[in-house]
Amino acid sequence: MDALYKMFVERKSVILKMNPVNAYLGPFIEEAFRELVDAGYFAVVYGGAEVGAYLVEHEGVDEIHITGSNHTHDRIVWGPPGPEREARIAANDPLVKKEITSELGNVSPIVVVPGVFSEKELDFQAANIASMLANNAGFNCNAAKLLVLSRPWPQRERFLERLAEKFGEIPPRKAYYPGAAQRHRRFLEAHAHVATFGEAREGELPWALIRDIDPEARNDLCFREEAFCSILGETSLPEKDPLVFLDRAVTFCNEAVWGTLNITLIVPSGFERNEREAMLAAIDRLRYGTVAINHWAGLVYGMVSPPWGAFPGSPLTDIQSGRGWVHNTFLFDAPQKVVLRGPLTVSPRPAWFYDHRSVHELGRRLTRFEETGSLVALPGLVLTALKG
Repeated sequence: MDALYKMFVERKSVILKMNPVNAYLGPFIEEAFRELVDAGYFAVVYGGAEVGAYLVEHEGVDEIHITGSNHTHDRIVWGPPGPEREARIAANDPLVKKEITSELGNVSPIVVVPGVFSEKELDFQAANIASMLANNAGFNCNAAKLLVLSRPWPQRERFLERLAEKFGEIPPRKAYYPGAAQRHRRFLEAHAHVATFGEAREGELPWALIRDIDPEARNDLCFREEAFCSILGETSLPEKDPLVFLDRAVTFCNEAVWGTLNITLIVPSGFERNEREAMLAAIDRLRYGTVAINHWAGLVYGMVSPPWGAFPGSPLTDIQSGRGWVHNTFLFDAPQKVVLRGPLTVSPRPAWFYDHRSVHELGRRLTRFEETGSLVALPGLVLTALKG
């Protein structure tokens, strides 16, 4: 989608270098966009860091767009770690002088505003959060990474119990991304209150919940580094009053949590209506490119039409989640953030939930409907969705 944005919105020809991890998708992408390939507007290439370096330095390349980690970005822009890099950063003298845009990941917070939730609401949101991590085994830039709760919230322990139950229902998934096992081990060894779920086989990692992280430990790994694997951290703030908690949580996420890409706020039923001014103020203050209410911020990415990117303003010297926008089929000139709103629970079961009972069939039907556009396929599609 990033390549399509560059071609059709910014009117550029694109060379897409595949990450070796998902290089197998390259031929399918080439087949899907064969007309653009044949016309010379689009090309797919393969290889590792040496191919990327060649393209970055090539005189025929005018602009660079990076998806990946901030470490990859900084190596391209400032060079390998060491005194020379530090000197370049201090002098604001990047190695690469070309225009650079990027989408670089995030420690994605899920903030639960304290209040009275029904058992049904607690269960739905526990499944919601577990699904935010389980999707793609946690190897998403928008996967849930940090749960922010109120310690005095009377339903806190019950909610964490429900969340643990959900993780226990999800079979461990293949940890295919390089370095996942090492990151998983490093995060777990750095914390005392760790629960793991599932019997992981070779090549898999168990789901892990790291609880009771001190919110004052500002250098904690779970605050400052994206785990990019099957780990969810949890920290609890001391505020009990919902409005005071919300204000503190906004400050905490802006100042203590690394990244500016996306955040989810889960609020009690009626809270957004009854405390409209406080919610608007919180949304306005949050320095994230996407703010989702009650649902996974990753839906904004999947919708494609809204802009997707980091909150504007990060300099190359502190890139955070990146700079620039993609998707954005409405062609907004200078978006600041996207706000996604939804009710506390929805029915039928969302297709992205880990426990959707017919998603395997729903996916096939959705693909056929997208391919043909035939209304004849619509009744079967709806019936399959209702089985969720």
